[in-house]
Amino acid sequence: MSVAVEVRDLTKRFGTRTVVDHVSLTVETGQIVGFLGPNGSGKTTFIRMLCGLLTPDAGSGTVLGFDVITQSRLIRREVGYMTQRFSFYEDLSIAENLDFVARLYRLKPRARYVDETLDDLGLASRRDQLAGTLSGGWKQRLALAACIMHKPKLLLLDEPTAGVDPKARREFWDEIHRLSATGLTVLVSTHYMDEAERCHRIAYISYGKLIATGTVEGVIRDAALTTFVIRGPNLASLAEELEEAPGVEQIAPFGATLHVVGRDVGLLAKTLEPYSRRPGVSIERGSTNLEDVFIQLMTSAQDNMK
Repeated sequence: MSVAVEVRDLTKRFGTRTVVDHVSLTVETGQIVGFLGPNGSGKTTFIRMLCGLLTPDAGSGTVLGFDVITQSRLIRREVGYMTQRFSFYEDLSIAENLDFVARLYRLKPRARYVDETLDDLGLASRRDQLAGTLSGGWKQRLALAACIMHKPKLLLLDEPTAGVDPKARREFWDEIHRLSATGLTVLVSTHYMDEAERCHRIAYISYGKLIATGTVEGVIRDAALTTFVIRGPNLASLAEELEEAPGVEQIAPFGATLHVVGRDVGLLAKTLEPYSRRPGVSIERGSTNLEDVFIQLMTSAQDNMK
């Protein structure tokens, strides 16, 4: 497959603070890559460097075949960028907002581009509705429509589904996969583990550094964590007892169960064995999920604000 993004050691500093610290990434054309990481980890800054809005202080590479340092203007013409905040005119209708975007990109004939985009995103029946009266899910759809109207080759989405309901999120991701199937490359930052699992690959960035990258299955496997699931009475008090126990690195309630996670499976099993003899308590091996890995990576990363 062809490569859409290939960057090496991208670095961005603001004053004395290094926000993105020598991050390298390769993304194949048509892939959906999810960016995970805590708030302030550098995800947005990295995305803005890729789309030509920020110039890296160090590093090199190409985006869509253009040099990320010297050809940022050409990159911007081929990229659709959806920001965290809704940034359209709320006193204009959906169609009027799209017409404004078409003017910015000098698309001709504008009316045809607007009509086709309205049809593609299921917005035609609402074309005359004011943007300010839309629900979160419809605002999201309008923002996506504006991003893809000029037929970009790369779509950059910065936490696009924050604040929308589960149905709207699912419909949004169905649309993203439809676009990806046409060859559009998508990079998306998210805090939702279920969304990360819908990506072809994920990249975990913490405090400016790329900590892990690969498929979801590969990242979970490489974390080498073991999860035990505990069922029984008084799980809250049991969690307190296990908090400083040998081999226990994470404890998290999941419904009527308790998940206990660690890297040393032998030590963890030895620690939990006496608890399995308590009346009504059962302990069994479970499957480590992406959230377990996410928490582990957050815990082990070094804060660059200190």
